[in-house]
Amino acid sequence: METRYKIRNMDAAISLEDYLRMPKHPVTVVLDNIRSAYNVGSIFRSADAARIERVLPCGVTAHPPHLKLEKTAVGTDRYVKNEYFKSTLDAIASERARGARVVALETAENAKCYHETAYARPLCLVLGNEALGVSAEVLDAADEVVRIPLFGYKNSLNVVCAFNVVLFEALRQWKMDLPAPPLDYSKH
Repeated sequence: METRYKIRNMDAAISLEDYLRMPKHPVTVVLDNIRSAYNVGSIFRSADAARIERVLPCGVTAHPPHLKLEKTAVGTDRYVKNEYFKSTLDAIASERARGARVVALETAENAKCYHETAYARPLCLVLGNEALGVSAEVLDAADEVVRIPLFGYKNSLNVVCAFNVVLFEALRQWKMDLPAPPLDYSKH
């Protein structure tokens, strides 16, 4: 069947080495005691898709190398820069020292709606534990706390879904200004 849409189901049409030399969006994501290694792997995949600078797993969060993380990361855990921190507060201090504005994503009462926030560069997004959220001391250490308005009975999204919503809002505000890697549709 002929279609007017070509689907890119292959990786970028450049080498991984050339891809890794491309500039990154100035975003770091800090993972505050995320329980599911599968969620962490998906965050690595999103970090690659948005071409951000780094992932900082903290506390009990799984970090490379880790078999369950590898399953959902589909290889991105091997090249997305990451650094493990025992303490989330230490990771935040490291990002603040690099000049990043620290924004935690949480369903907190006084949190600002994510799309009413101007995301400064460089940006540090903090994500929390699937059951307990971002810890109170980490929320207090953030420059700002944002939330996604929800309309269902449950008051939260999966941590990966929430990360993608806020991450791509920041990139939208920045006009996603980095060049995309070349695409190759000829293998379709």
